[in-house]
Amino acid sequence: MTLTQLRSFVTIVDCGYNITLAAQRLHATQSGLSKQLGQLEGALGFLLFTRRGRALTALTEEGGRVLVHARRLLAESQNIQSLADNLRRERQGLLRIATTHTQARHALPGALRSLKRQFPDVAVHVAPGGDAESLRQLAAGQVELAILSGTGEPPPESVAVPLYRWRRRVLVPHGHPLAGLGRPLRLQDLAGTALVSYESSRDPASSLQRAFAAAGLAAQVAVTARDGELIRTYVRAGLGVGIVAEMTLEDDEDLVAPPMAPGLLPECTTWLLLRRDRLLRDFGFALVQALAPHFDTVELRRLLELGEPLPHPPPDWAAWRASAGRATGAERRRHEPAPPPA
Repeated sequence: MTLTQLRSFVTIVDCGYNITLAAQRLHATQSGLSKQLGQLEGALGFLLFTRRGRALTALTEEGGRVLVHARRLLAESQNIQSLADNLRRERQGLLRIATTHTQARHALPGALRSLKRQFPDVAVHVAPGGDAESLRQLAAGQVELAILSGTGEPPPESVAVPLYRWRRRVLVPHGHPLAGLGRPLRLQDLAGTALVSYESSRDPASSLQRAFAAAGLAAQVAVTARDGELIRTYVRAGLGVGIVAEMTLEDDEDLVAPPMAPGLLPECTTWLLLRRDRLLRDFGFALVQALAPHFDTVELRRLLELGEPLPHPPPDWAAWRASAGRATGAERRRHEPAPPPA
């Protein structure tokens, strides 16, 4: 039994039992991957997958039990490599981040600029997608970090760093009736109105749907999109009233965000999530620091390495943006050459 065989096994599972896709992900041939699987099953003395003809269809009971230990062993193998790289002060590597389009566009750019100044030889791959998709990638070890938002507590199986709190805003064209009420919007004003929001808003368990249901109302989500810019485009097209994250608001000539009653929609928190069983490379920790400048290095280390809670809640979006900008500016000045003597 080898790590290569175990990695082949786990990758086949993560690719939905599709050997072709697994071979592509591992940069191997299908025949080579099938050989690795056959050798592993031969060494174990039982089948890991049920089969229909030559196709793999599911894990056997024994395969499911082996999978738990295989993931743990592969994670520790990667941790040893990460530790060695950190001890050697290795400054090259790959950092993979799963996040939503909104966070990729508004939270990451400044932090990635800071990272590239400190570690110019580190390659970064950002995989935008939905929250559920990002969580799946993190759980499968396909990314080192995930950034997502929610109104409740973060997933307990992850180490969670709270980045900032934010609110949703209503967005309508100038001249829309909701823009001229002369008072803050109430939830009743949105009932019976076609809404344009993020794709998660269709889920009955979403905070938007729950807010309407708690008030005895129904949210009529007519159009959904993953990207706030697309929502703005659909609002301009007259497809409905937009519900967007506040960080996506811009100074538009044709769109307006009317004032809203306090607590109209639940406040969200953006979290940076890491796997508890993975050791983070130094450049990964540098990105965590850039994204969470409101916590000092010792506080972050204690959370990541010891699981100690952070001492205070995260700032709101406006305060985070200001603090991240100050931190990025200070880091940039540290790396700029000193001016010549007068």
